Amino acid sequence: MAKKKPLTKKQKRILQRRRRRRILFGIEIFILLILIGGVFIYAKLGKMNFTDLDFSKIGVNTGVSDNNVMKGYTTIGLIGLDGRDGELKTGARSDTMIIASINNDTKKVKLVSVYRDTYLRIGEDSEGNGQYNKANAAYAKGGPEQFLSMLNTNLDLNVTDFVSVDFQAVAEAVELLGGIDVELKEEEVVHLNNFCVETSKVTGMDYTPLEEKAGVHHLNGVQTVSYARIRYTSGNDFRRAARQREVIYKIVEKAKNSDIATLSKILDKVFPKVYTSFTKAEILQMGMSMMSYDIEDQTGFPFDHLYGERVKDAMGGLDVVLPVTLESNVIKLHEFLYPEDSYTPSDEVKAYSQRIVDKSGFGDESRLDHSEDGSLAAYHASGTE
Repeated sequence: MAKKKPLTKKQKRILQRRRRRRILFGIEIFILLILIGGVFIYAKLGKMNFTDLDFSKIGVNTGVSDNNVMKGYTTIGLIGLDGRDGELKTGARSDTMIIASINNDTKKVKLVSVYRDTYLRIGEDSEGNGQYNKANAAYAKGGPEQFLSMLNTNLDLNVTDFVSVDFQAVAEAVELLGGIDVELKEEEVVHLNNFCVETSKVTGMDYTPLEEKAGVHHLNGVQTVSYARIRYTSGNDFRRAARQREVIYKIVEKAKNSDIATLSKILDKVFPKVYTSFTKAEILQMGMSMMSYDIEDQTGFPFDHLYGERVKDAMGGLDVVLPVTLESNVIKLHEFLYPEDSYTPSDEVKAYSQRIVDKSGFGDESRLDHSEDGSLAAYHASGTE
């Protein structure tokens, strides 16, 4: 085999220029693909429903906006609406309420479900004393502004953006992703099949009843939404909130591994059913960073709570979840979301907390028993059982 002649200096320079051109061409193609992707997503955003929030209607407690630790996070209110006629702006109760906190440096995401029946201060009353009710009533009464104000004032947060969807959007997204795999208990399968009847009717989408046995089941869109709506099992609404967070996690993970054609179809179907305060530019920026986001942890609020017949009797028949106490739960919430911050609740939260104690008669954490699911399931007053 003939030995190759060494390259001349001129030939080496030509080869080096060609290699540099190939590298530059590769970088240009990469940048072009990003730009095309950006234009592509931006065009799809025209289908979404946008709004400018009236911040004069959104309360923030004293000192919260100056908290430097919280400034290192992007915190968003995520709302799943229990609407039957496509209501997105107001009128529908928020069946799902999730606080999404994104660490701006690490891109780690934490999710906190606010249980929909949590007894909180949801707005003002005619006498200026505050209106207290189930947390999911805030969005129905005053739309996103009242919802964000409820989150901020009760939990010492400064949430300035929201995204709301109806449950048909979730069903269609899961359907286009090819479904998700979920491990179910037998009782969950029974309730899932029951919920599918209504979900299918509302969404106009089909399903096949699952075989009533425990194990991993592949769920389509209708079945996924029905799974997320189950509350008649051990854990009640607390377990349902965990199911909803599980569904979000599985959708995000599957979307991150989907091709452009699939994502395009999802955007076409889902975006018209989304209502948000984010601008197109902000959504585009977040979308470009999607692959770097990672759901780090998730939980429910309130951490320590009380519910059941005794609470219902004390609240005049209103079936609610009581934070016991709101003040101590807010401390635990901030420890979860912002572990680098040693938090002291605002005077407003302390006042709301005391109002809930006075109204319900429940407030001594030391006299509460924890049930198997971690909730405070029984209250032992002095001289009683």
